[in-house]
Amino acid sequence: MELADYERTFRRSGLPLFIEDYSASSDVFTRAAPFLALVFIAEMLGAIDLDWPVLVNVIAAVGGLAVLIMAFGLFNRLLGREFWTLPQRIGPPELAAFVFIPALLPLIFGGQLRQVLLVIAGNALLLGLVYLVVGYGLLATVFWSLTRVADELADSLVRLVRALPLLLVFSLVLFLNAEMWQVFSTMPRAFVWLVGGLFVGLGGLFLILRIPGQVRHLEDDVRGDTPPLSRRQRANVGLTLVISQALQVFVVSVGIGLFFVAFGALAVGGEVRAAWDVTDGMWSYRLELLGNEILITEALLRVAAGMAAITGLYYAISILTDATYREEFLEGVTAEMSEVFEARARYLELRQAAGVADVAGVRIPE
Repeated sequence: MELADYERTFRRSGLPLFIEDYSASSDVFTRAAPFLALVFIAEMLGAIDLDWPVLVNVIAAVGGLAVLIMAFGLFNRLLGREFWTLPQRIGPPELAAFVFIPALLPLIFGGQLRQVLLVIAGNALLLGLVYLVVGYGLLATVFWSLTRVADELADSLVRLVRALPLLLVFSLVLFLNAEMWQVFSTMPRAFVWLVGGLFVGLGGLFLILRIPGQVRHLEDDVRGDTPPLSRRQRANVGLTLVISQALQVFVVSVGIGLFFVAFGALAVGGEVRAAWDVTDGMWSYRLELLGNEILITEALLRVAAGMAAITGLYYAISILTDATYREEFLEGVTAEMSEVFEARARYLELRQAAGVADVAGVRIPE
């Protein structure tokens, strides 16, 4: 197997940083160059103003495109390239041009200073997102985790069943509580999203804080005689573990949420909601089951979503603080990671052999 095949394997496994000499300019932003070029051209819309007539905005957009092309050509000339040359390598100068050149348009067309700052901040944030997605193989990691979704679901259910007695008592008592329904049914929608985000953020924080120890444990188990991982490579492995664990928590949370939607529709009828002084919300949907009417309301979905978030947080803490759950999770991941580490060992050996066999940059057949 050639070096390129091993590097392709690392990328597909969501571990692109296992590639030696992996750099942002040659391996991350250069690979994302077509997407960045499309965004760069689309930012000609920064020349328009919604208060202007349509025809004026069309002319401004065309003029903005002309400004971008001219600025790009002049930038090429400053770097000693031909006017129409497309960069073969995206380095710091090209990234700076991507961030600042489009910000000239709202400044030239209308002096929109606030829009200038928004374009600069937006482009910088986009580059950070591209580095995360491409540089750390985020999409490949998600795909790898999704291919294990059946195993993850089975593992999640097994662990959930072990924690089920305490979890069900806690969840059912909380669900069949008037205050719970009153809180979530009267809460503004924006606050419902904020509360949900708070639980998700806390769960994510627990996962992230425990990841360094899990990465060290995993590396000790599967690294063998290969060189130790660098800090960035450990971060790459940690991201893979976070996404895998987050997928388990998500599956359990969705399952719990659906259970409480069904249970609440059957058990918490109109008379109970009236006794609890609970409003149904802005919408409701009526169904008939076994000759009886059941009602799916906005309040029910709010409470079920709240229970799902609370249960997900509890589950996230359980799989990190309970030694048995943690070992079971790492056991499943270790089997797959060991194959990647074995490939890394052969990859490093091949690189070393290729380096010895190279003279003046020309590979000599062995």
